[in-house]
Amino acid sequence: MDISRIRALRGPNLWSRHTAMEAILACTEAERALTTLPGFETRLRSLFPGLGAFRKAQDQVSLAHVLEAATLALQTQAGCPVTFSRTTQTVEAGTYQVVVEYSEEDVGRKALKAAVRLVEAALAPDGQFDAAATVAELRELDEDIRLGPSTGAIVNAAVARGIPFRRLTSGSLVQFGWGSKQRRIWAAEVDSTSAVSESIAQDKDLCKTLLSAAGVPVPRGRPVASVDEAWDVAEEIGLPVVLKPQDGNQGKGVTVNITTREGLEAAYKAAEEIGTVMVEKFLPGSDFRLLVVGNRLIAAARRDPPHVNGDGQLTVRQLVEQVNADPRRGDGHATSLTKIKFDDIAVQRLEMQGLTPESIPPKGQRVILRNNANLSTGGTATDVTDDVHPEVAARAVAAAQMIGLDICGVDAVCENVIRPLEEQSGGMVEVNAAPGLRMHLSPSFGKGRAVGEAIINHLYPAGEDGRIPVVAVTGTNGKTTTTRMIAHLFAASGLRTGMTNTDGVHVNGRQTDSGDCSGPKSARNVLMNPDVDAAVFETARGGVLREGLGFDRCQVAVVTNMGAGDHLGLNFITTVEDLAVLKRVIVQNVAPSGYAVLNATDPNVVSMAPVCPGGIIYFAADRHHPVLATHRAQGQRCVFVDDGHIVASEGNWRESVSLLDIPITRGGSIGFQVENAMASIAAAWGAGLHWDAIRSGMASFLNDTGNAPGRFNVMDYKGATLIADYGHNPDAMRALVQAVEAMPAKRRSVVISGAGDRRDEDIREQTQILGQAFDDVILFQDACQRGREDGEVLALLRQGLADAPRTRFVDEIRGEFIAIDAALNRLQPGDLCLVLVDQVEEALAHLARRVAEPQA
Repeated sequence: MDISRIRALRGPNLWSRHTAMEAILACTEAERALTTLPGFETRLRSLFPGLGAFRKAQDQVSLAHVLEAATLALQTQAGCPVTFSRTTQTVEAGTYQVVVEYSEEDVGRKALKAAVRLVEAALAPDGQFDAAATVAELRELDEDIRLGPSTGAIVNAAVARGIPFRRLTSGSLVQFGWGSKQRRIWAAEVDSTSAVSESIAQDKDLCKTLLSAAGVPVPRGRPVASVDEAWDVAEEIGLPVVLKPQDGNQGKGVTVNITTREGLEAAYKAAEEIGTVMVEKFLPGSDFRLLVVGNRLIAAARRDPPHVNGDGQLTVRQLVEQVNADPRRGDGHATSLTKIKFDDIAVQRLEMQGLTPESIPPKGQRVILRNNANLSTGGTATDVTDDVHPEVAARAVAAAQMIGLDICGVDAVCENVIRPLEEQSGGMVEVNAAPGLRMHLSPSFGKGRAVGEAIINHLYPAGEDGRIPVVAVTGTNGKTTTTRMIAHLFAASGLRTGMTNTDGVHVNGRQTDSGDCSGPKSARNVLMNPDVDAAVFETARGGVLREGLGFDRCQVAVVTNMGAGDHLGLNFITTVEDLAVLKRVIVQNVAPSGYAVLNATDPNVVSMAPVCPGGIIYFAADRHHPVLATHRAQGQRCVFVDDGHIVASEGNWRESVSLLDIPITRGGSIGFQVENAMASIAAAWGAGLHWDAIRSGMASFLNDTGNAPGRFNVMDYKGATLIADYGHNPDAMRALVQAVEAMPAKRRSVVISGAGDRRDEDIREQTQILGQAFDDVILFQDACQRGREDGEVLALLRQGLADAPRTRFVDEIRGEFIAIDAALNRLQPGDLCLVLVDQVEEALAHLARRVAEPQA
């Protein structure tokens, strides 16, 4: 068993919408069925009893299927919410693609590696595998890296409303929505929280001053600089008192109900480790947390300090260990409760009760381990939301608004919350800018509250989902031109547009990245940019295979066509039908309210229609094409050519744009550009753009080297017509030949190389097609042979010209620019030369210099 590759599919992919690990696995002949591995399954299940049943008969279960089942089972045993897995045999005998869902990438990767160790152990007669320890490691890793309860609740509420999210760090920084509609949170702190408000909330003395000014009752007290000053203030305001850091959170360093100098000294030591110490009057009663979101009280909880109840048999320490064994208690914030800790404060609190850690309290005695009631120090919570008096709620909202916080945890101390604070000498002691939500989500007692939903509803009012229009474009030919044209139409509509394609990343007309940026990483970067109102993504096969899509769904998916020369033979994609299954991923992930724009003349593209969750817009130059005509007869959306116009129709409704007003089509004479224009108009229509903007955008889109580099750029060179294009497969050659034949020329020449990562027959077919239309052919070897031997591609290109009916002159040249110059030197006025560029940017710059030369 040999694993040659492991990939993390981080978005919707060939296999599913789930994030997943994909492994390429080669099995020997004996490893392709459990029936040829005596005793293996018995050893396997003894090593890992939680494996579960296989979904196939033994003679159909290979080690790849075992690896799939083990990787999934290890994650589920560790508590990960995963359900999807699949194993598929490739065209290569004994080679499998194993795909297993993950909820956290690091956990999925670790589970896959552990599953490999399990299989290897089961293959050996005396192999060892500690399943319990492995599952425990996976569970611990999952708890460490998954979102905590507070952030997780907000994210889950967003997902329930269809709002996209992206985790920006390994911590709790999360982006909701896309582009200009994005919002960000850090745990329960939102992006609208100002640094000033947060600083005020952290400065407890300043916070009290402001709350008092707003009419909110607060305890007396002030900061101190020494133990002696702290004792003086305590005597001044009257014992008992509270000591806490002036800038603190999560109850760290807080000690309450201090009645002695010794207790104050211990409390001062704990507080000064955090920062400046404050002394406050101790308010009798219980500790309550009031959660304010916007201008409403959303939840309230009574917090009780960490404690144990004596049973007359166990020591205090043993009782704490017993309580900490509760699976709801953890070491951090990943669980609903936190373990109780023994430290100096706990020992001091025991001494106040006449106890030590080794004391055995009588049955029923309540032993307090800490004075403060924060969950982060082991406290418990009881929901009291339904009991809060309106006046108490009003004071909490006033406190949040005085500090300037949209989301705020207000701490109050009083006997109860069913009466106003003023009637019971209660007060609000603290305001938290980033409140924990655990006590409200999963209180120890009482009903959990939908606080995550309240926060999301505050960020996004009803009817908003944080999404901007997203258009994904794929196909074999025309992808980049169509992508650029759609982006131009969005810009013409006044939207700041982000675009990715094989030429780079462009945001609002400015290039922000270069190179081939047609993958998911570039798409995610655009969606993270707050200056983007709409996004158009060229979606190449490679990115989908490597990582999946960079978005969860799109408003419009465009499939231009499906050709045989598009990287067939790579990554187990061997037929056009295989390629269609891969490229239909964008169609499968169209929003239910969106559209797939499909080429009605391409059967492989038409076959994608049934998997689209939204509507279908077919396009075809021939309005009588059976697929398009049937769609029209059903009153569905169609785009076609009629009487020199591109027409959009739905039922009895029609809109049209004259081909004479679409410069890129040269009055409709360039067939493939007409198709690109139809696809672009259909996409804009599906995205809801206004028709006036569509018309003006099509009229202003010029096919020059700046707007669409390497996409049928037409230039004049000393009276000859010069065309630069990046076509690189047989279908592109056919489209280019059709376009060139519609243009007058005395003599036609072409400059061409070939990509080494294509099949031999695809390379030969390109020159077979060109040889029927061009008089002169100049072959050149490009800069990168992509795994081919020196001269191998040139030989294949020449073979394609063996029976060329028209070609009379063939030359081979090493070097793209030398080949271009050789072709230009042969041109006469009235000739036409097609240059199939390899290094697009450099070749176009070279052509621009030659065109700019003074006329002889």
